Amino acid sequence: MSDFDPAPIRASFARQSMMTTLGATMEEVEPGRVVIQAEAAPHLAQQQGFAHGALTFAIGDSAAGYAALTLMPPGTDVLTIEMKINMLAPARGLLRAEGRVMRAGKRIVVVTAEVTSGGKSVALMQGTMIPVEGPAA
Repeated sequence: MSDFDPAPIRASFARQSMMTTLGATMEEVEPGRVVIQAEAAPHLAQQQGFAHGALTFAIGDSAAGYAALTLMPPGTDVLTIEMKINMLAPARGLLRAEGRVMRAGKRIVVVTAEVTSGGKSVALMQGTMIPVEGPAA
């Protein structure tokens, strides 16, 4: 039986005003994996009516960052060092970002995120997180 407690991760997410502004919700939290969703509402669209790339990036970055945070000791936070995104297709409707830890080292954590819409992959992301004394704010 695991002693993993998702409450601190969810509490940190609740303090993110950017995620609140985007209407994003944290759907799943487990060690090394987090899922965040957001609806591509009209006020979050680009000029052609698709979800703005900033929405896609924001939820993917947060999902990956929180996946990294699930593996950190209490009192630690994480910051993104770098994040690469490949946009694969335009998206409408509900976006789902699944962040995963690929490798958690002592100094850096390598993460990925896949953002899907309607079951179709719309973006792939890979990045690096660094642990910091938290909370970072």
